[in-house]
Amino acid sequence: MNTKTGQLAVAIAEIKTQGYTIIEDFLQPAQLLAVKALLPRISGQFLGRNNFEGDKTERIYSLLAYDKVIQDIVEDGRIMALCDEFLEANYLLTTSQSICIHPGETPQPWHADDVFYSISRPRPMVALSTVIAVDEFSAENGGTEIIPGSHLWSDEEIAGDYRKGGSERDGGFAARMQSQAIALEMPAGACVVFAGNTLHRGGENRSAGPRQALSNQYCQPWARTIENFFLSLPRELVREMSPKLQSLLGYSVLAPFMGQVSGSHPLKALDPDYLPPVARLG
Repeated sequence: MNTKTGQLAVAIAEIKTQGYTIIEDFLQPAQLLAVKALLPRISGQFLGRNNFEGDKTERIYSLLAYDKVIQDIVEDGRIMALCDEFLEANYLLTTSQSICIHPGETPQPWHADDVFYSISRPRPMVALSTVIAVDEFSAENGGTEIIPGSHLWSDEEIAGDYRKGGSERDGGFAARMQSQAIALEMPAGACVVFAGNTLHRGGENRSAGPRQALSNQYCQPWARTIENFFLSLPRELVREMSPKLQSLLGYSVLAPFMGQVSGSHPLKALDPDYLPPVARLG
């Protein structure tokens, strides 16, 4: 997708109507090779802690701290153009992670990525998500499953407070969701971009090999982020990042003063000699 052509308009229209769009040539070949070299393939070190994370799924968080190639992917111009369309100015990166689904993993519970924000549906999206195929996605290896149009559903249409998992234990709910879902089949290097309120899940991996992916998600500038990047990313590292990435990580101000640090712009905190005002009182 070229942001200077009608492809951007098509992507925007697809997200508005069906809740997602696919960019098939998202990663350049060199980027894909770099990502594959960066991520552990089968290590077993980062397996999930619950059914949502998956006991046969590995996640590495704060991924953009690991390599410049991830930073470039996070601020890809095509994704930024979509964020500009759907999110308010000074939007934030809410999570940057790798997701490796190993053979034998069961399907994830159906969910929306911005379910954390307890705002009644239907409503505008609070977040915009991306899932990037590092390995080819198929219906057999745990490729993302998505329910087209579900970003427009009300709470009643979803069937109550599914945030607490009650609906997942309802066989009728599971059957209804599955009957409307599609399994995304994408080549390695492709990216699906979807509204944060679109229902989806990681699929069951019935294949003999792992399915590796990246997921970068973005949210409104007034929403709390999933990852606390102020604590997970050293200021020394953030200092070397682009101004756009610094803004995405929260080193920005939402007018008139959300995000300020002791009355000053948070970028000042990246100065090597920065000393918080409270530390100067003594």
